[in-house]
Amino acid sequence: MSKGIQQYKFKEPFVTESGSAISKPEVAYQTWGELNKTRDNVILVCHALTGNTAADEWFKGIWGKGKTLDPQQHFIICPNVLGSCYGSSGPTSINPETSEPYRADFPTITIRDMVRLQQRLMDELQITGIEMVIGGSMGGMQALEWAIMDDRPQSAVLIGMGKAHSPWAIGISHAQRQAIYNDPNWKEGYYSEEHPPKEGLGLARMIAMISYRTDADYENKFGREPQPETDQYQVESYLNYQGKKLVERFDAVSYVRLTEAMDSHDIARNRSSYRQVLGKIDIPVMVVGIDTDLLYPVQEQKELADLLPNGRYRLIQSEHGHDAFLIEFEQLNNILVPFLTEKPTSTIYPQQ
Repeated sequence: MSKGIQQYKFKEPFVTESGSAISKPEVAYQTWGELNKTRDNVILVCHALTGNTAADEWFKGIWGKGKTLDPQQHFIICPNVLGSCYGSSGPTSINPETSEPYRADFPTITIRDMVRLQQRLMDELQITGIEMVIGGSMGGMQALEWAIMDDRPQSAVLIGMGKAHSPWAIGISHAQRQAIYNDPNWKEGYYSEEHPPKEGLGLARMIAMISYRTDADYENKFGREPQPETDQYQVESYLNYQGKKLVERFDAVSYVRLTEAMDSHDIARNRSSYRQVLGKIDIPVMVVGIDTDLLYPVQEQKELADLLPNGRYRLIQSEHGHDAFLIEFEQLNNILVPFLTEKPTSTIYPQQ
């Protein structure tokens, strides 16, 4: 059982890759299970774009006794990323310098910035080792950077992403941000709590939901059926509902900053070649693709696994597209439980 949302407040400022300083940064996180004496029985869970610290809720199908994430066996920790609006420093946080919310004054950030602040949290918690770091989508980007930037992870699971954010994915993110920018209440990100850019954020979510699923999924769910008592198709009503749900729980500037951070994902940026960067990762890495993922096609995961010295690739089959990593839990458990419990060595499994 979780100890609830905890928050660590750092005294020293955090400087982003762009050179902006965030004074007194904060990280919200949740933990489950108990640390062992050597403080290295840790599983680090990295969340996706609009996720939060409640990994036991959104990853519930791989959670519990005998499953991938078992608090009886491991100390599981899930931090909220820098730039989000669920407790870590982000656009909705109060800027200590002005006593007002940052909003659009919150600096642009990168995936590496997120990981560097998480590293500071792990240092403060005196975490000496991480048995596995796992994430899907934006969470997978963080997990990959953890494997590059820190020697504590002993294995990694990367789901539904690649070595860099593709032009296709950047274009979809750009369209979502344009929807927000064109909201009458946006005004360069300076909006009041009474008048947030709801329409723009809702439309951004609709665009995202189309890229997260597949035509077959929508055909089976909705077909061309009309929504009762309205002049809409069921799929239109569904997308409107998804947009409204996100508006009720998320912040528009956070959405902008986090999609920008995803666009920054390129593990060769300011380093060397992909082969050289990934060739230095000697820990076992499980790369999981989804056969119907339109946003991050399986060739990206196959390429990533091939570039990793101790990489292996597995495939989830699903009609649900990118979102399958939050749906197809039985398949995920079947892949990940053996990977975690076998205490992987340098053996590279054949790809399937």
